[in-house]
Amino acid sequence: MPLPAQALHGIFQSSSVEPMQVDAPPEDNDTTEEEAYIVENPTLDLDSYIANFTGLAKLYRLLYIADHCPSLRVEALKMAISYVQTTYNTNMYHVIHRKLLEAVGNSNLPDVTGGLNAGAVPLDTQWIETKSKKAALKLEKLDTDLKNYKSNSIKESIRRGHDDLGDHYLDCGDLSNALKCFSRARDYCTSGKHVINMCLNVIKVSVYLQNWSHVLTYVNKAEATPEVAEANAKDCNQSVLTKLKVAAGLAELATKKYKSAAKNFLAASFDHCDFPDLISPNNIAMYGSLCALASFDRQELLKYVISSSSFKLFLELEPQLRDIMFRFYESKYASCLKLLDEIKDNMLLDLYLAPHVQTLYTEIRHRALIQYFSPYVSADLNKMAAAFNTTVNGLEDELTLLILDNQIQARIDSHNKILYAKDIDQRTTTYEKAIKMGKEYQRRTIQLILRSAMLRSQIQVKCCKGTELTNISSFMYLRVHLVKDLKESTCQLLLLTIRQEIKCVLLNELLKNYDYKEAINVL
Repeated sequence: MPLPAQALHGIFQSSSVEPMQVDAPPEDNDTTEEEAYIVENPTLDLDSYIANFTGLAKLYRLLYIADHCPSLRVEALKMAISYVQTTYNTNMYHVIHRKLLEAVGNSNLPDVTGGLNAGAVPLDTQWIETKSKKAALKLEKLDTDLKNYKSNSIKESIRRGHDDLGDHYLDCGDLSNALKCFSRARDYCTSGKHVINMCLNVIKVSVYLQNWSHVLTYVNKAEATPEVAEANAKDCNQSVLTKLKVAAGLAELATKKYKSAAKNFLAASFDHCDFPDLISPNNIAMYGSLCALASFDRQELLKYVISSSSFKLFLELEPQLRDIMFRFYESKYASCLKLLDEIKDNMLLDLYLAPHVQTLYTEIRHRALIQYFSPYVSADLNKMAAAFNTTVNGLEDELTLLILDNQIQARIDSHNKILYAKDIDQRTTTYEKAIKMGKEYQRRTIQLILRSAMLRSQIQVKCCKGTELTNISSFMYLRVHLVKDLKESTCQLLLLTIRQEIKCVLLNELLKNYDYKEAINVL
């Protein structure tokens, strides 16, 4: 279980690369953890977990695990330093090597053959020098090619030149320049496919920078292109749609809009989910399941998750999450919450999910309490505490918060340990609902009368120079002077229609509540 610890520096703060702020102030782009923590006993198989990722996604996740899990720190850093040597990212190599030296020095675990620092990896200065030279030569070549393309004024070549330059900067870990290059390609896009490719590149870098407002901006731009709109209608090009939905889901998750995030993750296509530089199918199953449990009601869970043929394939990758989902729906809350606690440590090692784990778990538990009590008039707190694997006093505290927040309409008999639902006057509620519905019909009818009068009289409201006429004042003027011009028969007919609609609504509500006597009086 996570334990309080000293504040740990995030992987993005420790890197020498400074993210470029685009279209949003810094406070909107930074993802900060609410509480520093360490994970002592994870059940994560690091090799199989990290094999699902490539590029910076792999490095960032390994560094995150190293920062928050002492038992996996050395192993994660060794894997990271081995992988970073396949790139041009010498700055990241220095960061990882420094962390590895600190981890090995602090572990004090002697090796049988090599002593205390046997796990340390020596700084490979030759590799750093070689890679730096190769990166500089490649950058010079790409820059020269781009200048030649610009001199020839060939848009397609210029666009590809910017993309190649952006890919190189990305491989070097220079996210700011990579984002600039990918963004500059926008001016040279000649088709919808080019625009989509540009948006996907910018989205990927913005996810690495955790610039979530920028991610959503470019997701919307990509979805506005005719190609994506047609693909959405014809169910083709699902790979692009899935990537856009996943990116939007990550952004919504980061901004704590869990229901929107769940809908985006649930819209992903399993057969077209192949972007290891961003996210894995296991992550989609994890994020989508937890967000859905925390924000969906029973009907939505059944419709969008349990009965979803597409998302079932994601859940097959995470059997524990599948069991949690079904047990929650079947109201087996004790076993459901127990399984959630078992996988909590692994959740806390996920780069994007960890800051939200505690909030999501709290929301899931509250939703379970609400659903448990919803069909009852009264409930025994002792039995309820046993069902949720907690104490009666602890349950009382939780229920008190939910009652004060108006999520449960009930009162607690603390002496007899019983939770009573508040009595609701169904008759009064029905009449209030019918009256409200009638007023709404009346409002809409007046609007229709006003519109009809304006169309018939061919009236247009225009402001003269030097005068101001607000929407409210013009509306009141027209309402007073035009509605009077309608024939009395029309008004009477409309009012009669309103009365009939109100009567129908009232009868339906009374019949639902089995109040037959009052229904006869209405008739």
